[in-house]
Amino acid sequence: MKREAFLQVVSKESIEDFLHYTQNPKNTFNSFDLNELLQELPRKQKEILWERLTQLLTETLMESPVETWQKIKDAESNDDMEVEIVPEMKRAVAVIQGVSAVVSASIPVVDETENYKALLECAFILNGIFPAIPESEKNLQGAIQQVCEMWWEKGLEGKDQLGRTLFIILLRKSLNKAAVGADIVRLWNLHQALLYFDYDSETSNEVKDLLLQCFMSVKHIKKEEGRRFLSFLFSWNVNFIKMIHGTVKNQLQYFPRSLMEHISEVYFRAWKKVSGEFVEILEHNCIQDFMHHGIHLPRSSSVRSKVRDMLSYIHKQSKVRQGVEEMLYRLYQPILWRALKARNSEVRSNAAVLFADAFPIRDPSFSTEEMDNEIQKQFEELFNLLEDPHPVVRSTGILGVSQITSKYWEMIPATILADLLKKLTEELSCDVTSADVRCSVFKCIPIILDNKLSHPLLEQLLPAVKNSLHDNSEKVRVAFIDMLLKIKATKAAKFWKICPMEHLLARLEVDSRPVSRRIVNLLFNSFFPTNQPEDEWCERCVTLIQMNSAAARKFYQYAYEYTPPTNIAKLMFVIRRCLNACIQKAMKESLHDSDDNDEEERVKENTSVLNNVLSINDVASMASLLEITVILWRSIHKALDHNEAAKDYAIRKFASVLPEYFKVFKDERCVTPLVILASFMPPAAIPTFSCGVISRLRNIDSGADQSKYSTLIDCMCRWGQVGHIMELACDWLSDTLTPRKRIKTSERRVRIQVAHESKPELAVDYIEYLLSHPGNRDCLLSVPKKKLKKLLKILSAAKEVLDSILRATDTGSGSCNQATSLRAFSLFCRLSIHLQNKFSEEGEDYLSLLKETGAWIESQVVPFLLASDQEDGISKCSNVSELIIQAYLTVCKDVIMVGLGSLTFQAQLLDMALPVIQRKRGGFCAPVLLYTLKEIIEASLTQNSETDEVANLFHAVRTVFQKVLECVACRLKKQQKEGIQLIHSIQMPLQEFVHTVQCWHSSLPAVHQGVFSTLLAAIVVEIKDVLQKASSEKDVTIPKTISDLPPLSGSLMAIIMKSVNLVRSFLDELKERILSKEIEGTFSLTSTVCVVIIIKGKHKTSLLKDIAPAIQRKLITCRDAATEESSSSERILCELSLKILDEFLNP
Repeated sequence: MKREAFLQVVSKESIEDFLHYTQNPKNTFNSFDLNELLQELPRKQKEILWERLTQLLTETLMESPVETWQKIKDAESNDDMEVEIVPEMKRAVAVIQGVSAVVSASIPVVDETENYKALLECAFILNGIFPAIPESEKNLQGAIQQVCEMWWEKGLEGKDQLGRTLFIILLRKSLNKAAVGADIVRLWNLHQALLYFDYDSETSNEVKDLLLQCFMSVKHIKKEEGRRFLSFLFSWNVNFIKMIHGTVKNQLQYFPRSLMEHISEVYFRAWKKVSGEFVEILEHNCIQDFMHHGIHLPRSSSVRSKVRDMLSYIHKQSKVRQGVEEMLYRLYQPILWRALKARNSEVRSNAAVLFADAFPIRDPSFSTEEMDNEIQKQFEELFNLLEDPHPVVRSTGILGVSQITSKYWEMIPATILADLLKKLTEELSCDVTSADVRCSVFKCIPIILDNKLSHPLLEQLLPAVKNSLHDNSEKVRVAFIDMLLKIKATKAAKFWKICPMEHLLARLEVDSRPVSRRIVNLLFNSFFPTNQPEDEWCERCVTLIQMNSAAARKFYQYAYEYTPPTNIAKLMFVIRRCLNACIQKAMKESLHDSDDNDEEERVKENTSVLNNVLSINDVASMASLLEITVILWRSIHKALDHNEAAKDYAIRKFASVLPEYFKVFKDERCVTPLVILASFMPPAAIPTFSCGVISRLRNIDSGADQSKYSTLIDCMCRWGQVGHIMELACDWLSDTLTPRKRIKTSERRVRIQVAHESKPELAVDYIEYLLSHPGNRDCLLSVPKKKLKKLLKILSAAKEVLDSILRATDTGSGSCNQATSLRAFSLFCRLSIHLQNKFSEEGEDYLSLLKETGAWIESQVVPFLLASDQEDGISKCSNVSELIIQAYLTVCKDVIMVGLGSLTFQAQLLDMALPVIQRKRGGFCAPVLLYTLKEIIEASLTQNSETDEVANLFHAVRTVFQKVLECVACRLKKQQKEGIQLIHSIQMPLQEFVHTVQCWHSSLPAVHQGVFSTLLAAIVVEIKDVLQKASSEKDVTIPKTISDLPPLSGSLMAIIMKSVNLVRSFLDELKERILSKEIEGTFSLTSTVCVVIIIKGKHKTSLLKDIAPAIQRKLITCRDAATEESSSSERILCELSLKILDEFLNP
């Protein structure tokens, strides 16, 4: 009954009923199952059903063609469509979807003996309309796709046409961004459908494009089924192989290296599967092409390493896959051996890499004799690589030899092995021409060590390379230690037999961190055997100290990197026990009593086998143990900070013995680590020491070395007691700088009235030390502002003292000498900057003090300097005023550098400096002025250069720079020896200033032009003067090198010649001056010829192509205008210059 009912609804008149059945193919309420119904239908009824389906589908498409659906969709979105049209389209879509459902359900029950032409026609119609269905109809597309897929799997008539459609559908879907692995699997399952496409047909162009896109898809390459599919594509058509290969090559630069193995697998699978002409094309157009690129790609190419990875994959297959060896031999034969002898070293190096990776390159079909000859030839190539004239090729050869010997040790004759390794260890490890080659030897020997059979031979050969530990190249030393670490790890030999312990410790003592860390790693188990008792650790520590104490300190500095903090702490406590035992042993010996039973019981904790080795009289060992304890504590301070219990325990242990240590160990070398150790503990834990630190600082002699007080000050800063140091310094300075206005100390402070000598020099030392070290400076600036102001006020009194020295009255200067006053003045200026930086946000203006100081210098100090120019010799006032100005300028330069100096401040500074540099002996401030100009240039980059204020500042910069060079030139004329010294002193700041101006020339064109104009004038004028002086001599010569130039010109040209940009700017300025007729006359023009010849010797002649003809024209004019009154030397210079230019312009 149901069968007849269903057959009746498959018609245009019963659309609603048809949709009711097909939209619910398994309606449990009506007990209707479409699949079950079709299985029960007899052959005749199935044929009737399929005919009706075809008729229904045809009529539906006639009424609502698929081509119109997209227009209807577009119109619907614009609200332009009539109300009746849209439902009709939707009903047509539902009918076609229903037809597709019935066709899908019919395919499994089709018997090939049945007449299913109507069903085939229906499937063809669905297949035909698929491309025109809008993308929005996803369900309908899926239904038709299912029809095609089931038809292909069933293998029914017409599967080729439906398979092609389905193949394109799945291909597009797999390339979609939203594609998943299952889409690629489905595409692979349908890969045979590709064979139904005609490669030469234009209709296949779309398929070709889509297939080539698969080679650009990372998803296809990473998926196993995707790689199978890509390999299969090589078998479609021989011409398509070339297209595939071109696509892959173009895409390589975008692929990560991790994909190279997968891409290689695609090529290799294709090579295994194809045959005949396909194999030839794949081998010569693809694999051999990769070989060619692997050899000829430059080092800079990002693709070179990827091509090598692909070839390496194929090389590996030669060991496990039949036929690969023969293929590699055949393809490499025409290109590899020729490349190994190429003129280009990079080609030889690339070829060497491939040769080593593919070794041995042979044809399995060779006879034994042919095989031996071929392998012998390849061994000779290895030796040739090691003797190549280019270091890169030798380095590559070393790598290749190491890889080959490690891999094929058993197969290589013993004599060849010995010769190869001797070549490495005896010759190339000492290659004086290249550190890279020496480094390669030690980087590659660990590769050989991977083969245990190599150990006996290497054990004999490696002691010869022990001196490489002291190679002047750090990377060679690093590689050498890495090799020793590999030897130790593989137990190939005793590393100390290859490189003696004394050499290792000597290197550890002085070498850089990368080398030292590795040496510590190498020696760690020898001197810190964590698997042995703790007393043994201490014994090894003492042994190391006695072997090399400096190396011992370095060893324990890095020890924390190779063992947990708990072991470091244990070693500290063992050293403490050892020191205690030494002290008690000394005390016991000093008593000379036999009744020591109680004492022996008390010291039992501190007994050690080292009692017979160490003594407190061995100051060096005691000091080293204490220093190592400090180093160990420092190395684990972060771990201790995170473990309060362990930190408290360590403090208690050491605090209990520290007072005794201070009593016993009096030597300065022992006291220093003890003070540092005390700084790790709170002052309350060691009151006997902490209460006496200030007394120690007070009792230090004036002029003492920094090492006498630095650790004590560091200790006080760690304790947060820097205020006590400030008070001591303030007391001393106020006694000497302001004796009549003694600043009262707080009445609440307890003071013991003991007469102490004031030590202003030491006070200045302490404050300078505090300000010069960042950690201590932070502590100093963290004290109350009131105390800082007090210190600043006391230091400012140095100006009064200096003023009295300038006036030669010395009134009220007390015991404060000139040097101390100058240092105090400098500290006053420096402290002003730090206070400005710290408290500027609070509205405080300490920079005004610096400005007031500048005004004081301008009104009180500079006049003394200018007055001294009228006197003969250097007066005391002149010297003091110079030092005051130099100290002030140095501080102001730093103010500008850190961004605290305003434009007004900078302008005032230059105004003050200008009269100073213009005086006879103003050169003393030239270096610091040049540094200041550089900082002003860099600071101005953030300013608007179009304002009048900035323009005036730039004008001042140009003026001051000009005056600096004039000052140098003047000094050279009057006192040449002092002038040359001045040139040496300004060389570095001048170079930095000129390079800064050049670097920012586009932002500061006026400054740039002014500076280069001044440089040019200074050079031309000085050379001109020299030529004029020499004009009276018969043999007039033109300077042709920098060394031939006079001092200032030589120095300036040396700076300009260091950069091609500087040269270009200098020549532009020279050309402008010549064209504007500012440089005239034979002597001046000859000076420019000197400049041109000097530049020609160091830079490209193309830079001079414009300037040389201009100078030549000027000189010709001078020659033609010369009269009989012109000197003969002038005419000679003119002719000589023209001859030089002619040789240059017409070589």
